[in-house]
Amino acid sequence: MKTLIRFTVVLFALGLLAACSTTSNTPTAVPIRANTGTRAPRAAETRAAETRTAEAAPANVPVAAPTNVPAPSNQPISNQPILLRDKIKHIIVIMQENRSFDTYFGTYPGADGIPMQNGVPTVCSNDPKTNQCIKPYHNSEDVNSGGPHASTAATADIAGGKMDGFVAQFREASKGCKGKSPDTPGCVEGKTPDVMGWHDAREIPNYWTYAQNFVLQDHMFEPNSSWSLPSHLFMVSAWSANCQPGEPMSCKDALDGPSLKPGKTGSSLVEANAGKLDYAWTDLTYLLHNANVSWAYYLSEGNEPDCADDAMLCAAKKQTAKVPGIWNPLPAFETVKQDGQLANIQTVDKYFAAAKSGTLPAVVWITPENTVSEHPPAKISMGQAYVTSLINAAMQGPDWNSTAIFLAWDDWGGFYDHVVPPTVDQNGYGLRVPGLVISPYAKQGYIDQQTLSFDAYLKFIEDDFLNGQRIDPQTDGRPDSRPDVRENATQLGDLVNDFDFTQSPRPPLVLPTNPPPGPASIPGS
Repeated sequence: MKTLIRFTVVLFALGLLAACSTTSNTPTAVPIRANTGTRAPRAAETRAAETRTAEAAPANVPVAAPTNVPAPSNQPISNQPILLRDKIKHIIVIMQENRSFDTYFGTYPGADGIPMQNGVPTVCSNDPKTNQCIKPYHNSEDVNSGGPHASTAATADIAGGKMDGFVAQFREASKGCKGKSPDTPGCVEGKTPDVMGWHDAREIPNYWTYAQNFVLQDHMFEPNSSWSLPSHLFMVSAWSANCQPGEPMSCKDALDGPSLKPGKTGSSLVEANAGKLDYAWTDLTYLLHNANVSWAYYLSEGNEPDCADDAMLCAAKKQTAKVPGIWNPLPAFETVKQDGQLANIQTVDKYFAAAKSGTLPAVVWITPENTVSEHPPAKISMGQAYVTSLINAAMQGPDWNSTAIFLAWDDWGGFYDHVVPPTVDQNGYGLRVPGLVISPYAKQGYIDQQTLSFDAYLKFIEDDFLNGQRIDPQTDGRPDSRPDVRENATQLGDLVNDFDFTQSPRPPLVLPTNPPPGPASIPGS
């Protein structure tokens, strides 16, 4: 509780500081799309031409004016990998909760968003309760419901490529709302499911401002087609598995998360929170430790933002930096314990202190607690304020000019997305999630179309600090039985292409933690 109070004070202070910062309201340039030469024009591109008035930064949201920054090239720069190691000394991965790409950026100009014609969606999802097909619609609510999001729900949502199972999955999961308060989102009789709702700069002005000024990734996929625990495991290790304790070669795929009782709903959450799970396979910290590369995993104290496996609603579970849990997986990794690095898992106030003093580790992961997670029913505005404070702290510290920030959401949360996930192996990919790249060297107003997943974060870290060494049982010195080396997947893009390391580092873009609403992306919506 004391840590939460300290975090609130820090968040408030950063908000005041951001509000007092001197910035410009200069609109940003039209978003530039990556040119892969492999895709035909999309409905989103036609829509973008119809909504050019929405391309400026959200009204009254401070935006730093470009300072002699050349327009980013659509082509990779040949010496980028060499410059990466010279320019980027700190990599920060901020992982939020449960949003699909279309629910946050489905109407972003130029992005591969919701298919529309003349501003009207051409897609829908059937509601088995009303026999109506619900089209995507603007949702102005700060609190959402979402839907179930385990592997069975992913399969049903994708529906063999039709991408229309979202509302039916909500109806199926909402049967668990019996006995819940009628104020619980999604539990009011007759309420339209909100999985088809989308937001824009009116609800998330800072996120749209980051997209307009830095890089938006419109083909970032969850690494696994399941819920948050395995997603976080993939984030730090490129795998989720069941293992015999101390036996990395015994590990086998666990798409819905490791468990002592595979197949039993809720067992992963209970066992992870109780510290009963043992992750024997290799994670990235093993490679970082061997190379003397510093790292930290910062965790907000409070309640865990997700529910057991597939549930939409559940009782809150306490999480702390020292207790293994579904958003704090590293304490259960044998490598972390054997390397004596449990102390690297810290509370988020330590992040703010390190950012301010210029002592950030080389590699940083940051995960939230419930109220700032954006996981339904947490308020979107609270999550955006929290994320903005994290980014502001990095920008205002002495390490800004050598920092790359990656912001993503761990799974789709049951919300609609229209893009069929590509298949990389038996574990994924999962559905699309929003992805942003924020750095003084990030291309400006750039939309990255590469196929990406959280494996790309590992690849980027490995290329920057480990000379390209992968989590590869054949070469990393610690064999395990993983089915493949995810970072080497042929369809996986390279995050280096989101940067221009030949440009002068751009100044910080400090935003208010409680910004005014931006403009509508579609007039009249």
